[in-house]
Amino acid sequence: MFLNIPNTPIKNKVHLLKHNRKILLTLLTLLSNLSFVTNAEVLNGNFEAWSNASADHWTTVDSGLSVSQNTTRVKTGSNSAVITVNTGTQSSTDFLQNIAVTAGQSYDFSVWLYHTEGGLKGRLYADGYQGYSKPNLVNQWQQITYTYTASTTKEIAVGLRFYDTSGFDGAETVYIDDFQPTVSAGTGGDSVCSNHDVTFSLTTDQYGAETSWTITNSNNTEQASGNNYSNATSYSENICLLDGDYTFTINDSYGDGICCNQGSGSYDISLAGTSLASGANFTYTESKSFPLSSGQDTGSNVGTGGDPGNYYQNISTQTGYTLKTDLHDLIKNHSAQGYGAIWTFYANHSLDTYFENDSSILDIYSEKPFGSDSYSYTKVTDQCGNYSGEGGCYNREHSFPKSWFGGKIEPMNSDIHHIFATDGYVNSKRGSYPYGEVASTTFTSSNNAKLGTATTALGYSGTVFEPIDEFKGDLARAHLYMATRYEDVISNWQKNSTYSNAILDGSNNKVFETWQLDMLLRWHANDPVSQKEIDRNEAAYSHQGNRNPFIDHPEYVDKIWSAN
Repeated sequence: MFLNIPNTPIKNKVHLLKHNRKILLTLLTLLSNLSFVTNAEVLNGNFEAWSNASADHWTTVDSGLSVSQNTTRVKTGSNSAVITVNTGTQSSTDFLQNIAVTAGQSYDFSVWLYHTEGGLKGRLYADGYQGYSKPNLVNQWQQITYTYTASTTKEIAVGLRFYDTSGFDGAETVYIDDFQPTVSAGTGGDSVCSNHDVTFSLTTDQYGAETSWTITNSNNTEQASGNNYSNATSYSENICLLDGDYTFTINDSYGDGICCNQGSGSYDISLAGTSLASGANFTYTESKSFPLSSGQDTGSNVGTGGDPGNYYQNISTQTGYTLKTDLHDLIKNHSAQGYGAIWTFYANHSLDTYFENDSSILDIYSEKPFGSDSYSYTKVTDQCGNYSGEGGCYNREHSFPKSWFGGKIEPMNSDIHHIFATDGYVNSKRGSYPYGEVASTTFTSSNNAKLGTATTALGYSGTVFEPIDEFKGDLARAHLYMATRYEDVISNWQKNSTYSNAILDGSNNKVFETWQLDMLLRWHANDPVSQKEIDRNEAAYSHQGNRNPFIDHPEYVDKIWSAN
């Protein structure tokens, strides 16, 4: 006997027949997710575990701060961490790790510091900046403490930031030990990983129960797996893996992948923020391999800059538009991951670890580099969504608007090098207006980004959107990337819309009208490449397989456009 469901697509009939089973699977999934960590524990807070001269589980922001092992001046155990600060730039002096906390639970965080000169003070960080150490209390141990109550179940950053004080001579050493509450790395237990603490993130499509995955080692032995997922839901879990070669395999039982026919699913495997494998578009199955080794960068070198290796080995003496064409040939065949995969990229690689350093979504239209943001967004949770004003949700801003290249056309529509996380409302205000410099303002965002009539000096009299100075160089280099990556087709985009006609000159070499090009070159020069851009470029390379050459080599900009 057959059940007849008239006027229903075949796939929907199949899913209706499995309805009761899916309800059961969803309930089981919800029950399995009710087990939360109730006591946040700092991993390796006693600094007894070190790998390749780095403290296990701890991350530094950049080269303004170095960390090494010490065995002579300790508070507890056999080791402490000796931190040398050699910069007065405070945003370059963070020493952090992420831990899980549970809503309603209180946690007593503390750390011991030993100052040697008195030109620095340490500040405890626990989901925000807390108390300071006393810099003039030198040559003895002192403790900073803070009781934190979690408002929601989430991951928070904990650690220290260092500030120079009067008398700082450009380099100073501080010892730290016994960061509590702690778990000693390497002692075993479900919450401890003394090897590679890999993060797996998954967003399912509308048929989550069709999705399953495994991670196997070089002997084809399963190390981790997952299945029976809910529909259109985001998941994240940590997986502890030893050194070795691994293969990640994802399956869809219906054969239409997880993007983009029945929703916008995606997956990502990362180590300390660096993507090892990611994707979204496939049919029945997709496999990707990745190695893990003891010498692998796990985030402690973040801030030292991207390392393109031999990526540009064939670029040497070229200049002018010849250089631009050679760069186009180098970056043109990237692997489009689909529009849905951008959410996962944001959740892993568009977090604020540079300004407030609170791991909220870094929204370039609301971020206040020198003050507190008016609002902040939690990754995944605050994706758009509906909004009626600023602070409603974050979405995916095509800095080079879709209408300029003809709509939702791949690979442009999902090219992560020009798509940034922004407030949904401000994004709608920007619309598809060109970037420019505003004389008469009609709208101002919370971080002073402006919409209005262009300045007469710009050489354009229409409406423009002006981001704050902190991000002008970022957006200029994104536009110059688009001019290079799509050199073979961009000459056809000029007449796609009023505003593409305003900025594009119909050529495939110069690409931009003179007023726009002059402004982009000025923004590029006035806002140099930042560590944030370098990190994002590395993540984008892992995500889709190509780089923005103007972040790796800012000098290429002048070599191309100033030479013509």
